[in-house]
Amino acid sequence: MKEYHKIQSVFKRDEGTHKFIEGAYSLPEFEYLRNNEWVFTEKIDGTNIRIGWDGHDITIGGRTDNAQIPTFLYQKLTELFKPEKLLNAFPDSQEDGFNLMLCGEGYGAKIQKGGGNYISDGVDFILFDVLIGDWWLKRETVETIGQTLEVKCVPILGKGTLDGAILQIKNGVTSTFGNFLAEGMVLRPSVELQDRGGRRIITKLKHRDF
Repeated sequence: MKEYHKIQSVFKRDEGTHKFIEGAYSLPEFEYLRNNEWVFTEKIDGTNIRIGWDGHDITIGGRTDNAQIPTFLYQKLTELFKPEKLLNAFPDSQEDGFNLMLCGEGYGAKIQKGGGNYISDGVDFILFDVLIGDWWLKRETVETIGQTLEVKCVPILGKGTLDGAILQIKNGVTSTFGNFLAEGMVLRPSVELQDRGGRRIITKLKHRDF
């Protein structure tokens, strides 16, 4: 199963404070596309989870192969993702060469410092990306898959320019999960793009970075 790619922060950081250096874009693509329309989704403060499915076996992992998953979260994931459910959602998955990766966040009580803000007495999984073969699926398809698998998708907070998203996060955005600040946003161009190296154009903003 592939590792989930790192999401580059929008700005470079000050070496001393580690805060953003506003205006110093970390990639030229971000600056070039800053005035285009981006989609903002809520960044959930949890732990990155990958679910692999080849039509026969399920693989559960963190962002990297060495990442450790808390036992109580792992148990929840085995309850959510069973072979019969994935086979029902992907009836062609038993064909040779099928390779699916569901990417999401494990979140809730005892996961990160503020995990209890999301779920006070349990944990869950929320979906934000689906990779089939080498293709990242569109948001609407990800939502359909989430509905079929009966798992949530990360909520869309809005659309607009990068500058608009930056201003919102600096001022503080209320989480869709309750009366507390969202950790931040993950941002993608409304039409998903890649750079010259084939890497996705995707970035993130956190309230604490300002």
